[in-house]
Amino acid sequence: MALFAASSSASVRIGYTVQEVKTEIFRKSIHILIAAVPFLAAIHTPATLSLVGAGVLVYTIAEFLRTNGHEVFLISKITLLASRDQDRGHFVLGPVTLGIGAMLALFLYPEPAATIAILALAFGDSMSSLIGKIYGNVKIPFTGGKTFAGSFACLLVVSFITYQVTANAGIAFFIGAVAAFFEALPSRDLDNIIMPVGTGFVASMIIIIGG
Repeated sequence: MALFAASSSASVRIGYTVQEVKTEIFRKSIHILIAAVPFLAAIHTPATLSLVGAGVLVYTIAEFLRTNGHEVFLISKITLLASRDQDRGHFVLGPVTLGIGAMLALFLYPEPAATIAILALAFGDSMSSLIGKIYGNVKIPFTGGKTFAGSFACLLVVSFITYQVTANAGIAFFIGAVAAFFEALPSRDLDNIIMPVGTGFVASMIIIIGG
């Protein structure tokens, strides 16, 4: 079955246009860059926290200027290209919460819980969004439009990531389910904070109990 209709204005099966899916792919390709944080932190954690914090600050200033009619070279252009329709004309909060979520996970939790939390944010959240938009016929009630397909994708991806870190299938599946639960909450851009903080907390508790 074809995913897209022939015309450029055609919709994906659940009503998303081809352009919206392309925007989401571009948006999540940027989102995934946060996966570099654990690897940079392994070299020098304070410097990594400072780097991410500086990035959030620079973006916040650039976005404030953009919403007040002053385009900032490159940053404003990328923000527009990655913006969903409902974001147009508003401050795009996603990159701010993304950076804050990664910093909180890195600051609050020991390894490997911090790495699991940040990689869950980078890859679990991204795949949930993409798969949900393309294949998500059935939505989960009371989640603000999240789909079973997206949540299942998140569960599988985070389970795989966690297994690579822990080599324990039971723990990996449980943490994957936890991440999928937090991702499915109707929290909009705040899921970038709630998901890694919640997942990291559960992962760290399992590590403490298991240790």
